[in-house]
Amino acid sequence: MTNKKGQTIEGVFDQMEKYGHEQVIFNYDKATGLKAIVAIHDTTLGPALGGCRMWDYETEQTALSDALRLSRGMTYKCAVAGVSHGGGKTVIIGDPRTDVGTVGMDFVSAAKQSKYLVGLPEEYGGSGNSAIITAFGVWRGVKATAKEAFGSDSLKNLTIAVQGLGKVGYNLLGRLHEEGAKLIVTDVYEESVRRVIEEYPDITVVSPNEIYGVECDIFSPNALGAILNDQTIPLLKCKAICGAANNQLAEPRHGDALQEIGILYAPDYIANAGGLIQVADELQGYNKERAFKNASLIYDILLQVYATSKQENLPTYKAADRMIESRIEKIGRIKRKYTA
Repeated sequence: MTNKKGQTIEGVFDQMEKYGHEQVIFNYDKATGLKAIVAIHDTTLGPALGGCRMWDYETEQTALSDALRLSRGMTYKCAVAGVSHGGGKTVIIGDPRTDVGTVGMDFVSAAKQSKYLVGLPEEYGGSGNSAIITAFGVWRGVKATAKEAFGSDSLKNLTIAVQGLGKVGYNLLGRLHEEGAKLIVTDVYEESVRRVIEEYPDITVVSPNEIYGVECDIFSPNALGAILNDQTIPLLKCKAICGAANNQLAEPRHGDALQEIGILYAPDYIANAGGLIQVADELQGYNKERAFKNASLIYDILLQVYATSKQENLPTYKAADRMIESRIEKIGRIKRKYTA
């Protein structure tokens, strides 16, 4: 498929085949101006489970690519978390600051039309803010990464660069600060930076572009994806990476690049699985203690991935993918055998 300039571009079906998607649904509502894409990746493990993102995408193609990558990540996240679901994702094209973005009450309204909603506010019978448990899981991931990289999971006096101070980044920052980590932070929104400066006056603030090149032990990306790429990787001065952002590697080869220069990378869909664990638990009657106990296992899963990576001389993202793909393939084989 080519554009008017004769350049080759991937069509929707090409991309679905490339990533293994089952369905992509485009939605438009004239009255409200809604433009949304729903991507269903793989339902081998069970019905698709995933969230909703609103963002001011530059192009429709960028929105589609994000939906495809995020939904695939949800399949892998479900598999690593041990829940019986596949991956799906909705992206809404719009400015989250102008259009307010998505908030809990949006899903309360949606729940009146569909019974398949999770992540509702606690006062409406849901499990509440998933950013708290997501940050908890990332914190556990950072500790496992520190243990692998430095021989101890204590974060005291480690320098950690935190990119993104939104819901997850803010909660993660509190846990890192409590452990005595030295913190360097950034965010594209000044109000987010002001809030953490007022609460934690001992942290260091840098501009969004500076965060990649700061001297640190661990770099923690907690904003948008594709931030580990040809431009940023040469700037990195860290020993390890662990954060909540989805799809941190712009392309798989960037995971190889990190391995080559000796930077330990925590696969994002493992580190940030806490929120998924919470909403999946909600489907069986939410139990906070159980959800946090399961999210704490992110520590053990990452150590397993790191061990496999060393034993088989694989980049960590490949070690994680193989582990997940093996589980999906085995369960798919069992289902085919007993449901044929």
